[in-house]
Amino acid sequence: MKHRSFIIFVATLFISFQAFSQKSQMKIAQNTVGKLQAAIVDGKNETDQLKVIGEGIKAVENAQKDRRTKNWPETWAIKAYLSSYISLIDENESNADKYYNEAVLALDTAEKLDRFENNNSLIAAANYNLVLRKQEKANTAFKNNEFKVAFNLLKEVSDYFPTDTTLAINTGLSAQSINDYDHALYYYKRAKDNGAGNPTLFQSVASIYTSKFENDLAIQALEEGLIKNPYNTFINNDYINLLIDSEKYDKAIKAIDKTLNVDNQNKLLYFLYGYLHQQKDKNTTAELSYKKALDLDQNYFDALYQLGIAYVDMANSSLKLTDSTERTATYTANINRAELTLLQAYEINPNDKGTAQLLIDINTRKNRLDKVQELKRKLEEF
Repeated sequence: MKHRSFIIFVATLFISFQAFSQKSQMKIAQNTVGKLQAAIVDGKNETDQLKVIGEGIKAVENAQKDRRTKNWPETWAIKAYLSSYISLIDENESNADKYYNEAVLALDTAEKLDRFENNNSLIAAANYNLVLRKQEKANTAFKNNEFKVAFNLLKEVSDYFPTDTTLAINTGLSAQSINDYDHALYYYKRAKDNGAGNPTLFQSVASIYTSKFENDLAIQALEEGLIKNPYNTFINNDYINLLIDSEKYDKAIKAIDKTLNVDNQNKLLYFLYGYLHQQKDKNTTAELSYKKALDLDQNYFDALYQLGIAYVDMANSSLKLTDSTERTATYTANINRAELTLLQAYEINPNDKGTAQLLIDINTRKNRLDKVQELKRKLEEF
């Protein structure tokens, strides 16, 4: 992108200098622009281009000191253009920055003096080069975590290239990094409006809305992201977690069910599916889902813990059965399953207080007082 519009901009440069050809320094500067264009067309390297520019820079600096030409808009327009071009191609960062600053001042002067807009092409070319240089400086600032500097530069670049979605996203990220959420959302919206589908874009928008406690808008943003990126793992996980946090359990269940149809190797989704059904007192469905998660990872502590709770709940529910034989058999089977499952969880994480407390409760029910005392002593050590 660096020099893509150079020839387009300079193709009409020579008109405004016809009346002043007698001014030798300006003529040299004018000719330098033409020579530079030719050097670019001929594929000259940047070193050769700098040699061409050097003569023009000296000439235009002399012209800006001459009382006859120092107030000509052409003088400053050429200086702005040549200086801005040096700032792009000079590998010496210090020198590039020097000419960048000179180009900024020269461009401002040229715009003020050029009341009849005779130098639009030069001014536009200089401005274009400066925008590209600002982008380079912004990228450097972003890498150095200087996000405020990066944002102030990038917003100018993005405003110059409003349809460039990558620029818009980077501008939004810079704004978000300095907690300027209004600007971040503005540039993210620009990216979306121009067809951006980057998953990070939708996650970033959602995180901003979540930080502002606008969960419905965050959910909407993630849904837009899933339309652009169906089943994207990162967006999908954020979406499901946000639905759960927002207590939209039915919607979360549907989202997980849909995902499991295409991804049946995700233990977290099976766990969440079970957990959500467990909250709706559908322990049988929860049990099946936890077991599928454990088929994928037999040491999955969270699944073991919640499965143990499900068995305890199923045991408690069986106490409501009217048939005493069925009640006793069902209760015993479920409380034994709960104990076995929770012991597995306890082996994996012996410092988990919740697991220890549940085992204390089960052993109390089974009148194993020595085991209860042992667990209580360990619990006090946590």
